[in-house]
Amino acid sequence: MHNRQTKGFTLIELIMVIVIIGILSTITTDLITLPVKSYLDLERRTTLVDSAEMSLRRMQRDIRRALPNSIIANGGTTIELLHTSEGGRYRANVSDAGLGDILDFTTADAQFDVIGPLSTTPSGYLVIYNTGTLGANAYAHDNLVSINKGASTLNSIQLTTAKRFPYRSPQQRFFIVDTPITYSCTNGELRRYDNKIDSSYTISSPSPSLSRLRYKLQAKAKMLSCQFDYDPGSATRAALVTIEIKLTDDAGESVKLIHQVHVDNMP
Repeated sequence: MHNRQTKGFTLIELIMVIVIIGILSTITTDLITLPVKSYLDLERRTTLVDSAEMSLRRMQRDIRRALPNSIIANGGTTIELLHTSEGGRYRANVSDAGLGDILDFTTADAQFDVIGPLSTTPSGYLVIYNTGTLGANAYAHDNLVSINKGASTLNSIQLTTAKRFPYRSPQQRFFIVDTPITYSCTNGELRRYDNKIDSSYTISSPSPSLSRLRYKLQAKAKMLSCQFDYDPGSATRAALVTIEIKLTDDAGESVKLIHQVHVDNMP
């Protein structure tokens, strides 16, 4: 008679196979899930950074076009400025032929010629030599007056009322301001406000009521904090604005961006 041998697995072999398969499954799962998780985390951080950078770029454009010495940082959570739409040089002397309408600083003057044509018909407010100090503060209307758009041209500016400006500009410069602008961190949002949204917001001192701020910049993220720091600079009149924004999303991802903007405050 022949002996019949039964083939199969022992219990130890079966347990070893189960353990090895479990280890391989864990490794395979990590190899798949970790890159996916990293991609999702990166996507959330990218969304947060893009949302913050969009606002920072908008603020940078406004700050760089601010009237010299018009930036005011209130308490670190609000920053206000006077936005310039254009600038140029006024006529200070007549031509050799005795022609030209100069800007007279010895008396109230309502009209003068522009050296070189403007790009658009001027409108808004005219400011000359703004230092932000007493007697030369545009917020207090010391050196600011509204422009008569209907009577002004590309080569000549007509003011709504005659004004005697307190100081001459060494470079014969003037600035045209179209609107005040305020940025504020309010209730977890960064908001921008100008008088094109609410005509009641005008150039005045003190700063406007923050309850009027309506234009929300951040829409895809929640703001944890923001900070505005303004260094008016030295005698060279080179100022620096530092903006810090920290955002988070529903998944708990957060980013913090710090941006600095150089400002030319030469009046």
